[in-house]
Amino acid sequence: MREVLLLVLITGPPGSGKSTMAEVAGRALRAPVLGHDWAMSGLRPHAEVQDALDTMGPRGHRGVGWSLLWALARSQLRLGSSVVLDGVARAAEVEGTRQVANEEGVGSLVVMTSCRDAGLHRSRVEGRRRRIPNWYELDWDHVARARSSWVPPDGLDLVLEAGDPLDENAERLRALLATRS
Repeated sequence: MREVLLLVLITGPPGSGKSTMAEVAGRALRAPVLGHDWAMSGLRPHAEVQDALDTMGPRGHRGVGWSLLWALARSQLRLGSSVVLDGVARAAEVEGTRQVANEEGVGSLVVMTSCRDAGLHRSRVEGRRRRIPNWYELDWDHVARARSSWVPPDGLDLVLEAGDPLDENAERLRALLATRS
């Protein structure tokens, strides 16, 4: 029986556990995890590129990042590997991810992480250090603004709450992946 390839998108507000759950999905599928922040960090050392991104504003910056992730995802899918994408994806990015999966003839899953408790969310953000080269650490003010404007995308396959035990969230995610791969 042939393995079903998947393009899995882990989305949610900053600091809600996306990268942790993306790593769980990547290990379960033996798939690469492509992170938006990691991809964009590779552009930051190039002043001309960073200047161009800055003039584009947040939407343009986001669009460049997702374009990079989708191109890399296509490459891995064509090599026969499922792929996990990790980033703050809004409706347009969810739609774009599903379109890539459809065009590549693979399944897609969209998983959202959430953190309803603002106090817990703040402690998660203030207590983490991602150490992505050439990237910045988020502060609570930035995350609070993002949190207040966050609109969950439609068509989610699974929602994981950061206030739930990590092992339970991981098991729910692995169970969903097992039914689709």
